[in-house]
Order: sequence, then structure tokens, then C-alpha cells
Amino acid sequence: MARLLLLLALASAFLALSQLVSARDVRHTFHVQNLTVQKLCQERVITAVNGNTPGPLLHVHEGDRLIIHVINNSPYNVTIHWHGIFQLLSGWADGAAYATQCPLQTGQSYIYKFNITNQEGTLWWHAHAKWLRATVYGGLVIHPRKGRSYPFSKPDKEFPIILGEWWNANVIDVEGQALSNGGPANISNAYLINGQPGDLYPCSSNGTYKIQFVRGKTYLLRIINAALNNELFFKIANHKMTVVSIDAAYTEPYRTDVILVAPGQTTDVLVKADQPIGSYYMAARPYASAPGVPFDNTTTTGIITYKDSKSSTPKMPTMPDFNDTTTAHKFNSNLTSLVHGKTWRPVPTEVDEHMFMTIGLGLVSCGRNSNCSGPLGQRLAASISNFSFEFPTNMSMLQAHFYNISQIYNATFPDQPLKTFDYTNSSLSFAQSLVMTTKSTTVKKLKYNSTVEIVFQDTSLVGLDNHPMHIHGLNFHVLAQGFGNYNASVDRKKFNFRNPQTRNTIGVPVGGWAVIRFTANNPGVWLLHCHLDLHLSWGLSTALVVDNGGTPSSTLPPPPSDFPKC
Repeated sequence: MARLLLLLALASAFLALSQLVSARDVRHTFHVQNLTVQKLCQERVITAVNGNTPGPLLHVHEGDRLIIHVINNSPYNVTIHWHGIFQLLSGWADGAAYATQCPLQTGQSYIYKFNITNQEGTLWWHAHAKWLRATVYGGLVIHPRKGRSYPFSKPDKEFPIILGEWWNANVIDVEGQALSNGGPANISNAYLINGQPGDLYPCSSNGTYKIQFVRGKTYLLRIINAALNNELFFKIANHKMTVVSIDAAYTEPYRTDVILVAPGQTTDVLVKADQPIGSYYMAARPYASAPGVPFDNTTTTGIITYKDSKSSTPKMPTMPDFNDTTTAHKFNSNLTSLVHGKTWRPVPTEVDEHMFMTIGLGLVSCGRNSNCSGPLGQRLAASISNFSFEFPTNMSMLQAHFYNISQIYNATFPDQPLKTFDYTNSSLSFAQSLVMTTKSTTVKKLKYNSTVEIVFQDTSLVGLDNHPMHIHGLNFHVLAQGFGNYNASVDRKKFNFRNPQTRNTIGVPVGGWAVIRFTANNPGVWLLHCHLDLHLSWGLSTALVVDNGGTPSSTLPPPPSDFPKC
């Protein structure tokens, strides 16, 4: 028995040592600066990383430490957020302006350091200050630890497919004008695939993104929606796709001819090159669920050409209608987790915090002697449970939390809305007693390791919409989603406790609801917000402030020495 125990101990030690040896430091330098580009027949000056948009595609393995030296030589304050990374005990590197750090001013630099722990798949990075992420973004691919494999057959080749959005204008000015006059923002002029609009736009065919398939081989497409304000349908002419991962969480294989990706979400699909040799368009166009709201109704394309193809005219996929909520909901509600996947975690059964959050638009007072372009002569806003979020400007919330500094935020966010009403009744869209909101920096405090269940409920205030809700620093289980007003006595029976999808961003159905559950096992300050940047600018956000757990392994360490100051 003693010999067996010794052998087991030696084997465990060897495994731990081999994992330590396989981990490595992955270092990059990001130079953030102006870049002059030609797009849609115009010359524009944009902000970009290392002279490209998208910026660097980062490759790491699970267990690695990522070290990114960011140098800001742009004219704007900037941060870099590592979207979907857990940031276990490294909240100082989350990169959310005024939430976890003060932004880098022109000429400043900061070294982001964090471990990649228990995550595999496709994530991404982007600016998290104003609307800079329109051009400051890139992919982050987490490969399995060396010696391990995917839970599906290894593809013959991988391609990143990063969907973006383009304005023939300075995006900082576009945001600023909307916030100044209180009205809606100007819509974009194009969508992009890996930085290129594609053949359907003027002056764009020469740069259309192209990849080559070899008939009979299988390819992994890592699809990221980096668009600012639009969810996007994605299709490939005549080809089926098999979803194998979403938001860096493995799924049961789901075969489909169309996928929907909301801003912030990622979807990994396998594509078999099983069609006749020829050329095929991949295409993305918006899913526009808000009735009567103007949107960019164009389509971006890339080209897949089979080796030895003689065809010069690619086949075009038949895309869903812009308002095809049936197709959108079918895709979103049919995804389930791969329970035996390496990163799977079971659903917590006991809940410590039950929260019900109404999400949607609203209005704030225009103020005296002002002219506003919003409905009813007021200023457009957005809120969670009628709290429209306002970021601090002289200190990050994480610093205030760590050093116990008061008056930076208040921790009075309610578990239930202060007003209850018929949430999805469109006749109440402009009811004065409901639609008006106020600005504040109101957050929710959570005990370490508490289990939290949140019901996100869309409202008809100003107008119904699909809101992609993102939480920093953790993943959550999506237990159920549906339309209308959430009814606990009926809808709790729909909860999936066996294999619910795991995400960091969930598109709450238009005029509907979604229920998520997670464990707050990471001390720090974690934003919870809509990933439509216009809605974030209007205030559709709050933060979850998670206390330390009382042990060294559950206590946030101090900030690094080069931590930016406001």
C-alpha cells in the first residue's frame, strides 16, 4: 500500500511539473497610434494597433501567461480589454476604462500581465474607452495545453473570421455628436470581414478577404463579432457549418447553415469542403430586431475558392431577412454545452443571490436652455433597472474598492427593479412615469464564492431590442430564454440544468428574457453591460463588486507598479 501511495504521489508530482514546464510567457508589444487607410473610396485617419486593423492575432496555450506592453501614441485615451479572459486575481489587467484602470493618456504605457487558466477556444481583445474598439481590436486564440487535443477531430487548417463595422467618419466624433445632442448616433457605412468590406461595396473588390479550400478537407473558422452596434448573421454559400465552441466554451456539435453572432460573442465552426470545385461567398449582414430604428442594411463578403477552381463568379448565400427573429432565436436556443469537455463546470444548484434586471432604453432630462434631439425633446439614455450608469473620471472603481475609498461609487443596486410594470407592452414605450431615468454610479456587491442568478428582462421603453449582455471576469450558464414577460412559475420549468450553454455574452431576445447563473469566485470589480457600444455610452451598464475570500488564493493582490494614474 505504501509503495502504491508513493507511486501515485510521484505521478501527481510529475503531472504538475509537466504542466508547469509546458506553460510559458507569451510577450507582445502593442503600439497604438494613428493610421491612414483607404476604404470605400475615401482616405481616413483611424486609431490602430501595430499599423493594422484588425490588430495582431494572438496565439497562446492554456496555462500560458500573456504579457502585453501597450504604448499609447494615439491622440486619445485608451485601454485594452481582454474580452472573456477570467483574470483570476489579475483584475488590474482587465482593461475597462474607469472600472479597473484609468486609461492610458497619450505617451503613456502599461504592461498587461495575466494567466490563461481553464480556458480554450476563441476570445478577443479590444479597446474599452469610448468607441475606439471600432478599429482597435484583434483575435485571441487559446489552444489546448501542449499534449492535449480538441474534443473534436483536428481540422486541416484554421482561419480567423473577424467581423467589424466601418464609418466614413471619425468614430469618436460620431459618439460625441450623439451624446452632445441627445439623439441617435449616425449609422455605419459598411461591415467588414478581417478588415475588408468585400465585393458589394464601392472601391473594395481588390481587397476582398479570400481563403482557399481543398476539396475533402475540414476547416475551423474562428468567428468573432467585433462590430460596434450590430448583431450579424453569417453564412457560406452551399455549405453547412458545425458549431463546436462559443465564447471559448465547447458545445455539443450543432449543424446549421446560418449562425448569429452578437457583438462580443465568438463562434467556432467546422466546415467540410464537400461542394463542387468553385468559388463561394461567405457573407454577414445585420440582424436588426428594433422595430423602426434605422440601421446599416449592407452586406459584407469574403470569398472561399476551392483549389483548381476555374470559376470567376462566386455563389452567393441566401441570407435571412434583417428582422428574422425566428432564425435568430432558433440558433441561440439550440446551443448546448459539451458536458465532458475539459473546461465544463456543472450548474450550481444552490443560489445565494436572486436578481431581476430590466434592461432597455430611456430618457434623461435635456436640462434648461438646451435643445435635445431625443424623443419628447429629451436626451436618449439606457439603463438597468432604471439606473443609468455613469463612470467615474478621477479614479477607477477597482482602486476605490481595493483601498476602501468612498464616494467613487455606491453599492445600492437593487435585486429587483424599483418599479414593476408590463415590461414588453409597447403602449408604455413613452410613459413619462417609466421612461425617465437618472445617472448614477450604482453597483452590486457580492460575497466571494456566492452563487448568483440573474433574470435579464427586455423592456419596451423607447423601443424593444435584443441586448447582448456581457459580464467581465467570468462565464455564466444560460439556463433558459424566451419571449414576453418572464413568469417564474412557468418559465423556471424550462431551465436546462444538464447541459446549458456557457457564455460571457448573451443576446437577450427582443421583447423577451434570459436567465443566467454563475459563481462569483473572482475578487474584483467586473462590469456587466450591453455590448452594443451606443447603449453602453447611454448607460446600459453596472458593475459587480466581488469581495475577497479571506485566503491568499482568494484575495486580490495590489496593483502593479506601472498602474496608470488618472
